[in-house]
Amino acid sequence: MPIEHFFDYSCCADRHEGPPLSYGAPAPEGWKPRYARRRDSELTADQCVIKDREFYVHGLIEIPVLDGDEPFSWGVWVSLSEANFARMHDLWEDPAREQEPPNFGWLTTELPLYPQSTLLLKTHVHTRAVGRRPLIELEPTDHPLAVEQGEGITGERVREFADRLLGG
Repeated sequence: MPIEHFFDYSCCADRHEGPPLSYGAPAPEGWKPRYARRRDSELTADQCVIKDREFYVHGLIEIPVLDGDEPFSWGVWVSLSEANFARMHDLWEDPAREQEPPNFGWLTTELPLYPQSTLLLKTHVHTRAVGRRPLIELEPTDHPLAVEQGEGITGERVREFADRLLGG
């Protein structure tokens, strides 16, 4: 699934200079357009079900930008168990959802800028306030994405993402 650039910033509606701070995938890796015609499959901006057997939620891997004011975000999809997905779905508009414990999930978005595959990295999905995408926390490993989430990146790395993804 290709990575797309998003220009929405979580802090405000102001226009920002510099490279975008968010990119994301429109669907989980396993989604195929023909599934949209099936009754047992659905893709929205926030959730996805494939053949009533695979369940996904759209969230953000946030990475601190060490010399910036806002984090960098990868918009990614994470698979959840059916039970955890159902609970998250049921509480989607409930303000009390922030009290839920994190759910285990598998990353199902390939981020092509990393030398190792990002597919199936272990994650924890943290529900946030209604209207905010879940926060995706990677389990600490030596994978470059997990290292970046734990240690942060520089503005130069953000510009590198923009150059590679936008062809700048």
